[in-house]
Amino acid sequence: MNRYFIELAYDGNKYHGWQIQPGAPSVQEELNRALSTIMREKINVVGAGRTDTGVHASFYVAHFDSQKPITLPEQLVYKLNRFTGKDIAISRIYQVSPDWHARFSALSRTYKYYIDKQKNPFTSNYAWKVFPLPDTYKMNEACRVLFDYTDFTSFSKLHTDVKTNNCTIMEAYWEETDTQLIFTIKANRFLRNMVRAIVGTMLEIGQGKLTPEGLRKIIESRNRCQAGTSVPGHALFLCDIQYPKMNSEI
Repeated sequence: MNRYFIELAYDGNKYHGWQIQPGAPSVQEELNRALSTIMREKINVVGAGRTDTGVHASFYVAHFDSQKPITLPEQLVYKLNRFTGKDIAISRIYQVSPDWHARFSALSRTYKYYIDKQKNPFTSNYAWKVFPLPDTYKMNEACRVLFDYTDFTSFSKLHTDVKTNNCTIMEAYWEETDTQLIFTIKANRFLRNMVRAIVGTMLEIGQGKLTPEGLRKIIESRNRCQAGTSVPGHALFLCDIQYPKMNSEI
């Protein structure tokens, strides 16, 4: 079997996340159908991780195995992009070692959450509008609290099938542009709903409803009910996934 990585981006607005869901459209299902049809064999893609309903990916990685060697990957990319339509865009396909895994070989993932400072009809499908606008200085103070912890049970969706709720956060910060507030967070892994729950809690801090010290108490409680409400998924983007450097091209 030959193993391939596929790099893509997708607009999540019409999908119930990356992973196949019974009776609901998903990005994984679309890719499986496209690859299986074009390559004329049963293909099952494995993604770098789940994204929630409505969440986007400006950069995503999956892998798949094929009995057939792909001699013209650029041609396959072209065919896939014609097959998948405007919501999914494939940028690259390349062969990797059989022991490489899109999910388990990843070193880190990076997400961004976008908040519009004013109503904007051109970004409303990809950013959230909140009132009153939060204080980014207070939220950046709270970001520093996140680095002191690894157990983020308080920000995880309940009753998930993961073995541990431990994550190592490498970056977390807010920045402000003329039109938006943007939250960036990078970690070795994320729990289901984790980023959206963190953003919701950060907004409470930025609006003066909670203090950074209160954030510590929430994390230490390991109780999802103590954290803020999850923000909508349409303003969240998975934007980077990092892997170890390959020793050589396959």
